[in-house]
Amino acid sequence: MKLSTISLIAAADLVSAAPLEKRIAGVPGFDISHYQGTVDFESAYSSGARFVIIKATEGTDYTDPGFSDHYDGATAAGLIRGGYHFAHPDTSTGSAQASYFFKNGGGWSDDGITLPGMLDIEYAPSGDTCYGLSQSAMVSWITSFVNEYQSLSGRWPLIYSTNDWWTTCTGNSDAFSGNSPLVLARYGSSPGTIPGGWGYQTIWQNSDSYTYGGDSDFFNGSLDNLKKLATG
Repeated sequence: MKLSTISLIAAADLVSAAPLEKRIAGVPGFDISHYQGTVDFESAYSSGARFVIIKATEGTDYTDPGFSDHYDGATAAGLIRGGYHFAHPDTSTGSAQASYFFKNGGGWSDDGITLPGMLDIEYAPSGDTCYGLSQSAMVSWITSFVNEYQSLSGRWPLIYSTNDWWTTCTGNSDAFSGNSPLVLARYGSSPGTIPGGWGYQTIWQNSDSYTYGGDSDFFNGSLDNLKKLATG
């Protein structure tokens, strides 16, 4: 979920801040992809982290080369873990990408340590911020993804985005607030404005720098609440 330099400039609600792990209430965690290189899962757990979200796929033809090692490392360290999918709404349907994600690391099992998969929907890596889609077309694409994922896994996926992107590209749609938990990216001292009719963020990505690798996250609740999210 690394945002490009252009994306960071475009996202006015992502402001620079030092890591805030010692000052924020909630359960610490982090998210990673192979771009982060070495990740120290055991030290992360020892420091208080209890969950990690791991990049699994993009589009319908890319699997993160670090996924399996990251997933195994997280499991061995005792972390609750799950996968995420970086969306490319301009290349194929939402349902096709949800199916690919589910089959390549994004599945869910009722084992108490697996989070439902997460849809990472944000600024296009290049070109048009909204992938050339209108707001209504983007909402339709996301609907296709979340419905297919729910059909395959029995769980509604988490949705990761920023307030700026969600407002710009979906028209601040509230179509998903009743089912899919929000993972909100905002690098600052607070989560800021909550978009899309969600009453609160379930997870807040507060920094793109985490001591033991990846980006810093906080679950908005207790450890028992986090476990309930994993078990459904």
